[in-house]
Amino acid sequence: MDAVENAVTPAAPSTVANGTSSAIIVEEFEDLASLVRDDEASVSITVVGASGDLAKKKIFPALFALYYEGCLPKHFSIFGYARSKMTDAELRDMVSKTLTCRIDKRENCSEKMEEFLKRCFYHSGQYDSEEDFKELGKKIKQHEGPRVSNHLFYLSIPPNIFLDVVKCASKSASSVSGWTRVIVEKPFGRDSESSAALTKGLKQYLTEDQIFRIDHYLGKELVENLSVLRFSNLVFEPLWSRQYIRNVQLIFSEDFGTEGRGGYFDSYGIIRDIMQNHLLQILALFAMETPISLEAEDIRNEKVKVLRSMKPLRLEDVVIGQYKSHTKGGITYPGYTEDKTVPKGSLTPTFAAAALFINNARWDGVPFLMKAGKALHTKQAEIRVQFRHVPGNLYKGSFGTDLDRATNELVIRVQPDEGIYLKINNKIPGLGMRLDRSNLNLHYAARYPKEIPDAYERLLLDAIEGERRLFIRSDELDAAWELFTPLLKELEQKRMAPELYPYGSRGPVGAHYLAAKYNVRWGDLGGSEH
Repeated sequence: MDAVENAVTPAAPSTVANGTSSAIIVEEFEDLASLVRDDEASVSITVVGASGDLAKKKIFPALFALYYEGCLPKHFSIFGYARSKMTDAELRDMVSKTLTCRIDKRENCSEKMEEFLKRCFYHSGQYDSEEDFKELGKKIKQHEGPRVSNHLFYLSIPPNIFLDVVKCASKSASSVSGWTRVIVEKPFGRDSESSAALTKGLKQYLTEDQIFRIDHYLGKELVENLSVLRFSNLVFEPLWSRQYIRNVQLIFSEDFGTEGRGGYFDSYGIIRDIMQNHLLQILALFAMETPISLEAEDIRNEKVKVLRSMKPLRLEDVVIGQYKSHTKGGITYPGYTEDKTVPKGSLTPTFAAAALFINNARWDGVPFLMKAGKALHTKQAEIRVQFRHVPGNLYKGSFGTDLDRATNELVIRVQPDEGIYLKINNKIPGLGMRLDRSNLNLHYAARYPKEIPDAYERLLLDAIEGERRLFIRSDELDAAWELFTPLLKELEQKRMAPELYPYGSRGPVGAHYLAAKYNVRWGDLGGSEH
């Protein structure tokens, strides 16, 4: 047995999951503050790769936000670990530049920042050096004192060095008296084989319960709300099947290109970067059967069943694209292959659309259309549920030949400008019979003036709590790769050329033909929706 396995005690059951028998938990961040306080234990959080962009822009600000809200334990320390030479003071200076306070609580912001930064320390070392991690372990121990110690490692590093770090950390810096947990950032491999090898490697030093595979999309407020919307509203759950739903669309678009990150992106592409993880995870949450409870394992069991029920992806049900240079308003936006960090003549897709199907009684025959792309006309992520036409619609004459305009549609806008709206048909006031299409709109910013926490805040708090509901289990990961690996291999073996689309456009024309093949119109290409 490895040191880290000897050190591990079963994670305390999450108060959030076990503190109530109700299927619905409506929690404010203030209420969460009481969950993690334990005067006897300390938590030491080590951000491995502390000098990188993700750590600076997301992880440290999320940890500060949790501290600001009173959600971190009383005794906590944060350690940055990277190869760069840096003092504690230099780390604090770097971190302080990205910290912000909640809009509604600005008054004691600078004091809180100072207190937080005093608890941040830095240790420089190699990622494959047990000696350096032993020194880190000693430093952590000094700050913990005699208390029960819990260790959380956040691996904000490239996947090719995960195993080196896990090996060294488990042997030289794991907790002896409490738990040790490791958060792993995507990508989790490039295909089934590399993902299985990574999992096998991690499990040499960690148990499955210690590995927290993070997909930050699962921490987004509107994705979390998906299950609440469905399972706690009688108006939706009975409609959630092939009987009433015509198609489901999962749409992700960015209005910028790779912008100097092309080297990293080119080795993965949009399908691995967005579809195989973010969008497929949302699809599984959307389509799953009702879980037995809100316990992490019950939810993850249902998600795995969905992924295993999916029909193999066929090449004819996929469209790939790559953005090209485009001049607009006197500004020329460079094409993907013009990025200096991208290999010349690269065929890596920056856009993909796919039609997926679930082979089960609830969803048989319903197309789940996925679309993800860079350098498109807008930045958004949304789930669109298009319902079937009303049978024998009395008012079809009022809509002319375009029955699609009369279809109800539920839209869950994950970002930006979070909201949920339902498109309904109604009569325009007046003496005639003219119909209009309106939105019943829950706009989060208007309804809830409080700032929505960043996804990383929720996920970091869950990892400290030992709550695994929003993290990906190894069999989920296997099932996701089993679906996409054959397609990715076929695309690469056949050297399929992506369809070019102008920077800032709505994407390749092929995506429209793919949707039309299943009698679907992309919902995000209509006019104004708000």
